[in-house]
Amino acid sequence: MAKDKTNYTCSECGGTSPKWLGKCPACGAWNTLEETVAESPAATRHRFQSLARSLPVATLSEIDAADVARTPTGIDELDRVLGGGIVAGGVVLIGGDPGIGKSTLLLQAVDALSAQMKVLYVSGEESGAQLALRSRRLGLDGSRVRVLAEINLEKIQATIDAEQPAFCVIDSIQTVYSEQLTSAPGSVAQVRECAAQLTRTAKSGGTTIVLVGHVTKEGALAGPRVLEHIVDTVLYFEGDTHSSFRLVRAIKNRFGAVNEIGVFAMTERGLKGVANPSAIFLSTHGEPVPGSCVMVTLEGTRPLLVEIQALVDSGGPSPRRLSVGLERDRLAMLLAVLHRHAGIACMDQDVFVNAVGGVRISEPAADLAVMLAIQSSLRGRPLPRGFIAFGEVGLAGEVRPAPRGQERLKEAAKLGFSVAVVPKANAPKKPIEGLRIHAVERVEQAVEVLRELS
Repeated sequence: MAKDKTNYTCSECGGTSPKWLGKCPACGAWNTLEETVAESPAATRHRFQSLARSLPVATLSEIDAADVARTPTGIDELDRVLGGGIVAGGVVLIGGDPGIGKSTLLLQAVDALSAQMKVLYVSGEESGAQLALRSRRLGLDGSRVRVLAEINLEKIQATIDAEQPAFCVIDSIQTVYSEQLTSAPGSVAQVRECAAQLTRTAKSGGTTIVLVGHVTKEGALAGPRVLEHIVDTVLYFEGDTHSSFRLVRAIKNRFGAVNEIGVFAMTERGLKGVANPSAIFLSTHGEPVPGSCVMVTLEGTRPLLVEIQALVDSGGPSPRRLSVGLERDRLAMLLAVLHRHAGIACMDQDVFVNAVGGVRISEPAADLAVMLAIQSSLRGRPLPRGFIAFGEVGLAGEVRPAPRGQERLKEAAKLGFSVAVVPKANAPKKPIEGLRIHAVERVEQAVEVLRELS
C-alpha cells in the first residue's frame, strides 16, 4: 500500500514546506511546522471560492451603506464587547483557557436569544445529555434551544440548512473535521478549511455563527493566524480560573470598537455581568496604607479605577525588579527617571509592583501612579484618602497628558475620590465638584505635591 504523501504546515501562518525546517520559510516563526497529509489537486480544486457573494464593480460613494442592525443577546456585558449585540451573518471567534467559562457564557446567550429567534448549539466536546445537565445546573429554561452533538462539517452544514437558525454556536472549531480533507481534526488544514466553510454558510444564509477556539500554551488561539482574519470579531477570555472574575476582551471587531471589555463574575448560576467593575480592582483598606495609589485606566470606552501597589524593601547586591500586570522594562525605566529627576534612589532596594485584581495595564498613563506608589512605599507614608493619579512620564522627567482625561476625572469623582494629581494638559477648564486637582508638568512637581499632601 502506497504511503500518503506528507508535507509540513506552519501553525502560525498556514504556509507549507515539503520537508521539516526549524524556521518557517513563510513567516519566520520557529518550531511551528507540523506534519500533515498532502491533499491531491483533484480533491481541493472545487473547494476554493470566495467567502462573500461576488458583486459588480461600483463607485464607493454610490454604494448604499446603512448601519448594521443588531440584536441584543440579553447579557449586557457581552453586548458591550460585541458593540451592541449580534449582527446577522457575522462570525465571532471566542477563545480562552480551558474551564474559564466560554461554553457557560454561550449557553446562557443561546438560552436568552431563543426567546426571540431560532438558535442552534453544536457541540463537538459534550453530548446532548451533558449539555442538558449543564443547562439545568445553571437554571436555564432550554425549551427552545436546539442541540446537535456532531463534529462532521458536512452534517453540521446540512443541519444549519434544514433548521435555518438565526444564531448558531460551534463548540469547538478544533473538533470539527471535513470529509474533503484527510488530515485529523484540529490540524491546521482542518481548522482553516472548516472555519472558511462555516463563514461562507454564515454570509450566504444570514446566520450569526460563534466559533469557540482553543488556546495554546502561550495564550494565542490554536491554529493558523489566518483564522482571526477570516472572522468578523475575535473575543478573548481573560482571568485566573481560581478567581471568580472574568474579563472578555474584543481584539478585533468589524462592527464595533476594539479593546472593549466585559466584566463577569462566575457564580453557581453561571456568569453574571458586573455593573461596577472598578470595585474589583480596588482593595478595601480600613486606613490608607503606604505603597498604594489608585489610577484611572481606559479599557475601550470604559474608564476603570485600578489600584497600583508597590513594595520597596532592602535588597542584596543585585536588587530585584518585579512587576505583575505592568511591563517590567517600563518599571526599570521609571526607576531611572525617579532617580535622575526627583532624586529618589532605589538602586539597593527590591521593587515589586502589582496591579490589583489580575488586570493587565498596557497604557503608559499608569506611569505617574507607579512612581508615586514607589515613593510612598519607600518613605513609609501612605497617600491621602481618596487620592488618584494618572499620566505618562517621559525620560526627560516631563509628565505627558493621557487621552480622554476628562472622562477619567469624572469617573473618579463619581466614585467619591477627592484629590487628583494629573498632567497639566488634562486639567479641566471647569472645576469638577468634589475633586481637588493638582496639575503638574514634571515628576519633581508631582513628588513635591505628594509630600505636601502627606
